Amino acid sequence: MDYRNLLKESNRAVRERYLLTTERIREIASGKSEVVGEALAGYFQKTAIFLEHCCAVYAAVERDILKQCTLEELQQENRHFYKDIMPENYGSSFANPAYAVEMLGEEYGRILSFLYTELRSQRVFIFEQNLEKITILNELFIEIYCMFESEEVSYRQIKDTIYWFLYDYADLWVGWRVREMLDPSLDFASSIVMEADLTDPRYLYAYGEYVSDNELKMAEYLGSLPQEEIDEIAFTYTDGYREGFVLKNVDLSTKKTVNIRYHLGFERVIRAAVLQFRQMGLEPVMYRAAVNTLNKRRGLKVGYLSSSPNEQFEYDHRFDEAVYLDKRMIDRKLSCMRKVYEEYAQEAEGFAGPACFEVFGETPFEPESKEQAYRLSERQQNLLTEFSAESNGLINEFIRQEERSFTIIAYPLPSIGEAFEEIFEEVRKVNTLDKKKYKDIQQAMIQVLDQAECVRIMGRGRNMTNLSISLTELDDPETQTKFENCLADVNIPVGEVFTTPRLAGTDGLLHVNEVCLNGLHYKNLRLQFKDGMVTEYSCDNFEDEEEGKKFIRENLLFHRETLPMGEFAIGTNTTAYVMAAKYGIMAKLPILIAEKMGPHIALGDTCYSYSEDVKVYNPDGKEIIARDNECSIVRKENPKKAYFNCHTDITIPYEALGRIVAVNKERVEIPIILDGRFVLDGTLELNAPFRSGGGETGLSGIVEKEEKGETE
Repeated sequence: MDYRNLLKESNRAVRERYLLTTERIREIASGKSEVVGEALAGYFQKTAIFLEHCCAVYAAVERDILKQCTLEELQQENRHFYKDIMPENYGSSFANPAYAVEMLGEEYGRILSFLYTELRSQRVFIFEQNLEKITILNELFIEIYCMFESEEVSYRQIKDTIYWFLYDYADLWVGWRVREMLDPSLDFASSIVMEADLTDPRYLYAYGEYVSDNELKMAEYLGSLPQEEIDEIAFTYTDGYREGFVLKNVDLSTKKTVNIRYHLGFERVIRAAVLQFRQMGLEPVMYRAAVNTLNKRRGLKVGYLSSSPNEQFEYDHRFDEAVYLDKRMIDRKLSCMRKVYEEYAQEAEGFAGPACFEVFGETPFEPESKEQAYRLSERQQNLLTEFSAESNGLINEFIRQEERSFTIIAYPLPSIGEAFEEIFEEVRKVNTLDKKKYKDIQQAMIQVLDQAECVRIMGRGRNMTNLSISLTELDDPETQTKFENCLADVNIPVGEVFTTPRLAGTDGLLHVNEVCLNGLHYKNLRLQFKDGMVTEYSCDNFEDEEEGKKFIRENLLFHRETLPMGEFAIGTNTTAYVMAAKYGIMAKLPILIAEKMGPHIALGDTCYSYSEDVKVYNPDGKEIIARDNECSIVRKENPKKAYFNCHTDITIPYEALGRIVAVNKERVEIPIILDGRFVLDGTLELNAPFRSGGGETGLSGIVEKEEKGETE
């Protein structure tokens, strides 16, 4: 059964209601409004015109008219829909809370901007042909319009209407989202990937997403590659996934589905990956990045997606749940999730985990902070943290962490620059480096680290890092080890050794001059640690120091007062580093690659969260015992307090490093990196890319600029 047939019954049940809404919307769009106030009347008319256009596009999709359109016609329709929120028009869009407040006033502006933003999500339901969701969104708009038409309306009345709408239909939003993760019969995206003519770029418009030059050029470039190369790219991705199960000693044959996450334009690779996964006995489940407020995750996008038409628009609405978030709504969402997990318990048992094909290359985003945008209250921040813990606990109840795996790989988008094709090929080489060579080099480093009591990191030039990382003690050095020898199985590319630090005794300052984390750009990020917990933090993104702290608290600490250091690692992929320096793309790299280019720490949970009791071994047969810290061990008494449900890696690049030394019990320091170079016996080969790639001059030049206070 295809996706459309699956929805036929529900679509038929609401069609009469839908037609009634279209008639009423047409009346409002005509401008014959009794709403008091020119600005409010203009808001409702403009929104109704937008919804009227949505109705027309729905009919065109339903009758397959869009399939007959030329590429130019599809581009025109796509641009028309997103025109209102594009950067050049956003200043006068009701989607912009600052403009909405200016035009509609403090009382109505923010909440009507929220409403308009929610209504814009109709786009994806139009292409999915989900008439029920379109209908209820139309009905919400009409209900609020009628409130303004009949009497003076308070903010509280609007808020209550939105609240009960979301509460009543939570099963349709939240429950459906869970099903999308588990049920391969929801094949809207997978049918495009597997059945569309990928030589014809018009297929990109079938998703209903924004289509930029990135997606078009990506599809065109991949279309130029021979099938053998496409299969090789896909194999690195799928084989890493398979190896994850081998490492965990989990029988992959008991699993039935794999969640594939990807960026539009990569369908040729994803199609090859689907065929390879099917050889493992896995069917794909694909869901798009959430568009409804109940399913969004603080600006984090999980699922398949395309380039953003306007990152500021998304940033402005990242905390829109402030409109409705309370304990009752949290309980309602959890109840809806549990109901679907119970209904699809068998599918949950067969879920193998996510396979993420990530991208990078867009200009790092520096947001503008707007006072008109919604912010969460302290009570709501605590509720969100509670929901995160409860929902993750629910997921782990039905999908046991120790029985699933994942993989992540990343490739550049055309927006990375004129050398895109060269960079793509270089990244492909980085993603397929010789694991055997790295295994031996990294093992030499682990042998020294296993004898250390702590590791000290010092920055150089303008980097002020001064950090001491406390390490777990070994009971039996002959059979145990502290660090995992990471060899590009689930986490591609190769190139790091990592551990869970002991929090007690982990102290000092982490300073990064410039870094991109979760899609946001940070300048001079400073994190102070005491016994492994963040105690102070700041950045230079805003003139107002307090605004910078608020930025970190919202987007790195996720509304918490503190987070632990959940991971410490030393990246060894100097090949990736030299490639990034050569093309000047350091600031555009994803953390997946950047974390392999120097030491890094992670804020939040350990790398072993929810599966600490599963024994893990290095290639030399030794068990990695540093899987818990003082926070995660609390799971044995109170699982809700053990996990933070976040893990954000922050890397200090080689050029900012003065030294990394392992310190043993006798306080003897054994250098691993000095002035950005590996100096430990057995690791010197890692310096070769600096020489062969022109890095000797390049690295010293970067350091010289740092010391002079210059930036590129």
